[in-house]
Amino acid sequence: MKNILKISFILFLFVFLTQNLTFAKDNNEDANMAKNVARAETCKKNFRELFKGEALQKTGSDPEFMAILQKNIFGEVFEIGSLDLKTREMLTVVSLSTMQTLPQLKAHINAALNVGVTPIELREAIYQCAPFIGYPKTLNAIGVLNEVLAEKGIKTPLEDTTTVAEENRFQKGYEIQNPIYGDEIKTVLSGLPGGVGEDVSRLLTEVCFGDFYTRKGLDLKTRELLTISVLMSLGKFDTLKSHIKGNLKVGNSPKTITAAIIQVLPYTGFPYGISALKVAKEVYEDGAGND
Repeated sequence: MKNILKISFILFLFVFLTQNLTFAKDNNEDANMAKNVARAETCKKNFRELFKGEALQKTGSDPEFMAILQKNIFGEVFEIGSLDLKTREMLTVVSLSTMQTLPQLKAHINAALNVGVTPIELREAIYQCAPFIGYPKTLNAIGVLNEVLAEKGIKTPLEDTTTVAEENRFQKGYEIQNPIYGDEIKTVLSGLPGGVGEDVSRLLTEVCFGDFYTRKGLDLKTRELLTISVLMSLGKFDTLKSHIKGNLKVGNSPKTITAAIIQVLPYTGFPYGISALKVAKEVYEDGAGND
């Protein structure tokens, strides 16, 4: 009798566990299906707003790859964090300018204009790249911007947004640089032959901060956030660490900085994205910001 009861209990337990595992599996499958449907719908909504067209059309020579790309970028990444579409597109434009992926840059310049980024803001975002990627690559990106503006009937050159003169560009640049970064570059480069460290340090102040950071069209918080996109796209993680600290000093929160890194991730790939997130985490854990 005891054996019969024992066998019955084991059979009951087996049936109970099997049914519950099946139920859990069905629930997981339903949840995954709902998530995938939501991801596709979010992708279509964002794509429509950005590009004034329809996503996931199964057209062209590689529709499978485009579906993966579109659902990942516009259905998932664009929903992480609280960045608005304007900021997301400026970060994207800067990343594509940095990497010189010019066909994609043209598409995203159009998208940025579609979601309300002004021509001046776009120009300043691309100009902001120059101290970090050099003038030739920046000129290539400016050329793409001007091509789009011409196609839209927007006359160039755009409004002059210079705010400094030859005699005060160092002082105005230093007034921005010093509270954020101090004299770290001057210190690092001291002792080079012929005193060239002083020359390069001065050039950095005059050009990066004097010629570019002082311009109208973008505020300091936006310029620093866009610099994160540049440095991540270059894979310059030591410099990125310094600029994450700089972002915190000018008022960008850890949440905003982290969302910016994730926004750039699909354009640079996971290795650069994860490396950038590790750097950010180090800065946050050092007590630079806890929001």
